[in-house]
Amino acid sequence: MSARILVVDDVEPNVRLLEAKLTLEYYDVVTACDGMTALARAAADQPDIILLDVMMPGMDGFETCRRLKADPATRHIPVVLVTALDGRDDRIRGLDAGADDFITKPLDDLILFARVRSLVRLKQVMDELREREESGRRMGVDAEAGGRLRGSGGRVLVVDDNPRQVEKIGLQLVKEHRPTFETTPDAAMAAAAGPIDLMIVNAAADSFDGLRMIARARTDKTTRKLPILAIVDPGDRPRLVKALELGVNDILAKPVDAEELAARVRTQIKRKRYTDFLKEKLDYSLEMAVTDALTGLHNRRYMAGQLQAMVGRTAQGGEGVALLALDIDHFKAVNDGFGHDAGDEVLQEFAVRLATNVRAIDLPCRQGGEEFVVVMPGSTLEDAARVAERIRRDVAGAPFPVLGGRELLNLTVSIGVAATTGAGDTPEALLKRADEGLYEAKASGRNAVIARAA
Repeated sequence: MSARILVVDDVEPNVRLLEAKLTLEYYDVVTACDGMTALARAAADQPDIILLDVMMPGMDGFETCRRLKADPATRHIPVVLVTALDGRDDRIRGLDAGADDFITKPLDDLILFARVRSLVRLKQVMDELREREESGRRMGVDAEAGGRLRGSGGRVLVVDDNPRQVEKIGLQLVKEHRPTFETTPDAAMAAAAGPIDLMIVNAAADSFDGLRMIARARTDKTTRKLPILAIVDPGDRPRLVKALELGVNDILAKPVDAEELAARVRTQIKRKRYTDFLKEKLDYSLEMAVTDALTGLHNRRYMAGQLQAMVGRTAQGGEGVALLALDIDHFKAVNDGFGHDAGDEVLQEFAVRLATNVRAIDLPCRQGGEEFVVVMPGSTLEDAARVAERIRRDVAGAPFPVLGGRELLNLTVSIGVAATTGAGDTPEALLKRADEGLYEAKASGRNAVIARAA
């Protein structure tokens, strides 16, 4: 697993030693000798991980980390603080600054590479989300709001069979979060199926295999992407390395320190909320790309793609496709006589009536203006004509309320119907026949349905 790593240290021999170790493992290494240079290199080179020394003159590692995490261009990059300090206060200070992990000097190569591999996996996910964030920004979505998400109020599932440890963890978590506790893997997996922001697992539990519990969570589709914080004795190197290899997001050393627990939980919950935020924004952006904002129906772009695919399947011997082309009669008179707000209300009500008169598998779409299309997979010309007649009667049978119900408008619709005829049919030919039926319906006096065979 190759990656680009930025090594930041003001002591040249330390830089060269880390560079040599990482290069031997086929990582691409870039270096910086102070905090300001690190900020510039991180923004320019976009490394996958930053190994950042804490004790540097001028801007120390804590302040450098804080600035990296405050910058939208670099906040996605995992930062590992490399320090000779092993004090509790320094770990908490680093976590509060946004650090993703710590490595204590002298470096343990096995731990170093296990943590690097774990964070490279995290960075790959974050890179995908950065692309989504950029897509959202181009579409006008406020992706920067993700940087303002908080790490409190999380739903935390604790899986531990140690009563004293559970009590200590619980007393700390309830100050900021909503914890639940389970003592067996089966009960934990059932609880994790609900809305959970973080799972904390005692990797050295007595009554169950904590590592197997982690592996199970990472293979189950409901918990595969759930952040996991593993509680591990730092002296148990094999268990610590295996937990990282299995994909835990963070390690909490035993005995559990309450303030360090709080800092690590906040970090994981904030990161999960940020990734959820980006996913939801992308999903919203994609939905808006294929949805008509006024009526909530699919738009012309979506209709064209789906119709192309359905007609293509018909050409290969699949079931036929029918098409309705609809136009609200005298719609311009609504806008001219009652205003565009009334026109919008008519379009919204028409969309509701249209959608409630077709099947669940049909695709009602707004073509533009007062023109609509319904794509009907597996329908014949006769079936589609019957549905069109039902829509026509529904539209003509009850007035449309506009301007908050102060006005009632009697409206009608003209509909053209077409269906595929064989292997040589095309979406363009199908649309043309439906449009010809629509024009004929309007020419015949409107409020009519005309089906056009080939």
